Amino acid sequence: MNAAQQSARLAKYDVAGPRYTSYPTVPYWEDTPTEAQWLAHVGAALRQSSAEGPGASIYVHVPFCRALCTFCGCNTRVTRTHTIIMPYLQAVLTEYALYRERLGVERLELGELHLGGGTPTFLDPAELDALVGGILSASRLRPGASLSIEVDPRVTTPEQLALLAQHGFHRISLGVQDFDPKVQDIVNRVQSVEQVRTVTERARAVGFSSVNFDLIYGLPFQTPDSINMTMDAVCELRPDRIALYGYAHVPWIKPGQRRFTEIDLPEGRPKRELYERGRERLEAAGYREIGLDHFALPTDSLWQAARAGTMHRNFMGYTDAFTRPLLGLGVSAIGDAVDAFVQNEKDLQQYHERIAKRELPIHRGHVLDAEDQVLRRHILNLMTRMETQWVGPDATPFLDDIPARLAEFAADGLVELDGQGCRVTEAGRGFLRNICMAFDARLARRSPERQLFSQTA
Repeated sequence: MNAAQQSARLAKYDVAGPRYTSYPTVPYWEDTPTEAQWLAHVGAALRQSSAEGPGASIYVHVPFCRALCTFCGCNTRVTRTHTIIMPYLQAVLTEYALYRERLGVERLELGELHLGGGTPTFLDPAELDALVGGILSASRLRPGASLSIEVDPRVTTPEQLALLAQHGFHRISLGVQDFDPKVQDIVNRVQSVEQVRTVTERARAVGFSSVNFDLIYGLPFQTPDSINMTMDAVCELRPDRIALYGYAHVPWIKPGQRRFTEIDLPEGRPKRELYERGRERLEAAGYREIGLDHFALPTDSLWQAARAGTMHRNFMGYTDAFTRPLLGLGVSAIGDAVDAFVQNEKDLQQYHERIAKRELPIHRGHVLDAEDQVLRRHILNLMTRMETQWVGPDATPFLDDIPARLAEFAADGLVELDGQGCRVTEAGRGFLRNICMAFDARLARRSPERQLFSQTA
């Protein structure tokens, strides 16, 4: 395929679309469950988990950051004071206690615990100890449970790393984004290679066995040369996993992104070339591409799970195994009971008020109907295995038109159809979000009245 044909294909498929960490996607949620209904779904998921053995997951959202990174799309609270920290941690632990009390479970059996943000290492060692110790003392870890945390290398200390390791954390994700000083300045995330190296080496020294770097392509002022420079440093530091995300430009949702404009952003073919340049460099260094925007060394458990067909995807991203349910604790955190979702209050004050009333702070949610559950499984298959089969019991009438909806992808060499299912080709991996959109019944029936999602290319 020549350059003109590649550009035409990118332009054709460069549309706004979801990243499919859930189905239905959040803008299409409806019929928020009551607290009692949500607890019934969580309880059923726990019973199934107990019978099958994966354990539950907990995601804790720590929204605090010392400064605003202007690329960020997360729910954050910029602050320099710690006076609001302990009341928040107490509220999170109270929320967890409310779940256990109302589910009639003294200690929840956990297969996974993840701290995200925001900046979890904004918390000092005593605060981290209070949060992690409080959750673990009320939980029972399954053998091989995964404990992980997202960190900002600029504020992460040896004391924090040692404490986390003592609590059993062995996976760490560093927010790197890009090493080009010009790019770092415009997105307000200035950090050196040495800062990242120091945290990486200290984490490994205290026992972290899996180090992940979060990188972003499509940031303002990025060029092929800046991607090359970033990849030089990344490959030399050799993290076990890498997430190479496409920058999501949504200034109508995140006003901080208005520090720069579309003129400053690589878009279309130039943006895609940044990803391809990064992918080529990583694969040459021995990394393997997994799912959407992720890479891992063959020694890492995520690659092994991908090869074994056990990899899962949820609101935390890709994980080694399917756990159920996922409890989201803290402001804006999302929970997943397999057949139902909820998201907590997004406003910090409202979150505190609901907890003070001893209410689960449910802001919105969705109970999946029969069609939702079938289509969710197909989208999850594509996101984790690059293929799915729709002939058989896992079917719904919407799938009758799937071959026709995928015909253009097949003609462009992005999927292979066999009459019973489809497989994403090597060329199609870069258009995985578009392919999943063909299975999105809610998007097909009701296009959004305004742009809700970032571009897919």
